[in-house]
Amino acid sequence: MILALLLEAPQHGYALKKRAGLISGSADMHNNLVYPLLRRFVGKGWVTRRKSAGERGQTRQVYALTAAGRRALLDRIRDFDDAAAASVEEFRIRVGLFPILSPREREEILQNRRAYLAGRDARFEPLQEEMDLGEYGSEVVRFIRQEIKNESTWIERLRQMNRKPKKKLT
Repeated sequence: MILALLLEAPQHGYALKKRAGLISGSADMHNNLVYPLLRRFVGKGWVTRRKSAGERGQTRQVYALTAAGRRALLDRIRDFDDAAAASVEEFRIRVGLFPILSPREREEILQNRRAYLAGRDARFEPLQEEMDLGEYGSEVVRFIRQEIKNESTWIERLRQMNRKPKKKLT
């Protein structure tokens, strides 16, 4: 997520931690997560760091994505294995970054997530059909299967969007 936020433009660490927090649904990401990641990315050559004057006279570190960082980000997004396909967060982050992927890469991610959901639904179907889970247990299984159905519908809509030809600018 930090690398993806740097796609837009160079940013200072505080802005990155605030924006990453908003995207992840919290107030901000903790310093002990963001700054070690940035140091690691700088060490790998994925991000550059330069000093810049802050609004109140302080010195801030401004981080920018390098070409190697963009390649690393793309590699990480494209790597959508079974463990990633099982994570709703991993899937949603990738969907948010679909504009930087090719239609074929998007389709692979959508197919992998859809296959995971189909397998999950197949595991829950016998529970709903064959077992007496009681009133509340049955409700939980019904809810989970409805979530699977809703996400599968969304995936199909994303697949349709992915197949639309891009309009050319004139």
